[in-house]
Amino acid sequence: MPEQHDTDTDPTIVVLASQSAARQRLLRNAHVDFEILPANIDERDIQAASGLKDALKIAGLLAREKAGHVSKLRPGRFVIGADQTMALGNRIFSKPVDRAAAAQQLRDLAGNTHQLHSAVAVAKDGDILFAHTGTAHMTMRDLGKDAVARYLDLAGESVTKSVGGYRLEDIGVHLFERIEGDYFTILGLPLLPLLGYLRGAKLTAI
Repeated sequence: MPEQHDTDTDPTIVVLASQSAARQRLLRNAHVDFEILPANIDERDIQAASGLKDALKIAGLLAREKAGHVSKLRPGRFVIGADQTMALGNRIFSKPVDRAAAAQQLRDLAGNTHQLHSAVAVAKDGDILFAHTGTAHMTMRDLGKDAVARYLDLAGESVTKSVGGYRLEDIGVHLFERIEGDYFTILGLPLLPLLGYLRGAKLTAI
């Protein structure tokens, strides 16, 4: 019979403070044992209180806040927090609320290079033990009104689930002409640096 773990007490099973399906899939594919406990924090209030305007620094702050918050709820456990921000110049984007908002974001991004900043942090008992932020540069094709409409039709409701209205691992890949950066960073979790830390902490199989 396979070994049974008590996820409430087993320190070798990390806690992922995120409900992101993409982050869960990345950890699962890497055979990292984890449970899920999303961080119930007000990200916008934390960002406003910090006074930060830089998208990269905001991603790092929120990843640390999520990890630290959940680690206090799971004493003795290693908790992974993550966050991603998207910026075009000084403008920081949020998830579009509907199809019209997604269309506007795509029109703004088309023909330009924007940045995705993905941050990860590991905390234990409220202390941040590891933190890393990666950046990917995403150059979108010039898109006419008809191309945006066709993309929105094909992508469906998923356009409101991701900032920028796209998922690179899905049909969103058609929107781009050039990408510079780590694929895992684009998906919202800088996986290689995280796995390096987890290996050092004896929390991975290999």
